[in-house]
Amino acid sequence: MKQDVDILSKTRGVSRMDAIDRKILAVVQQDASLSVAEIGQRVGLSSTPCWKRLQRLEAEGVITRRVALVDPEKVGLGITVFVSVETGDHSREWLTRFAEVVGAMPEVMEFYRMAGDVDYMLRVVVPDIQGYDVFYKQLIATVPLKNVTSRFAMERIKSTTALPIR
Repeated sequence: MKQDVDILSKTRGVSRMDAIDRKILAVVQQDASLSVAEIGQRVGLSSTPCWKRLQRLEAEGVITRRVALVDPEKVGLGITVFVSVETGDHSREWLTRFAEVVGAMPEVMEFYRMAGDVDYMLRVVVPDIQGYDVFYKQLIATVPLKNVTSRFAMERIKSTTALPIR
């Protein structure tokens, strides 16, 4: 059974992670600016083995990037809008065009194809309602859409980028 799990993990491009790998991921999700020595100290490793694990996690694509998180309100992007999109066209050509156009819109922070009554969901950040109106007009001008529903966030209660790795 264990061999089957190992083979399945490798075919999905994910190696087996042990408890130390998971601790490293938890630490760097909270503060990726820490030195390798500091990360190692927090997870119980010296610098070299910690560095090797970080390199492996990056090479395997577990760690995809190290970035700075910016407060949207402090840079004038205080409005978050969740946009539901329904389409009448489910062709590959339509999706390719839609994905190219929406993917190039800097206001779109997240973009998902959904199961259920909505075809696509976007998380959009804009400075104000007028900024959203400009975005909306661009969106509906790109490709034919059946329905677009906008939901404006009133308050951000929780926001995290850290995955619940246990």
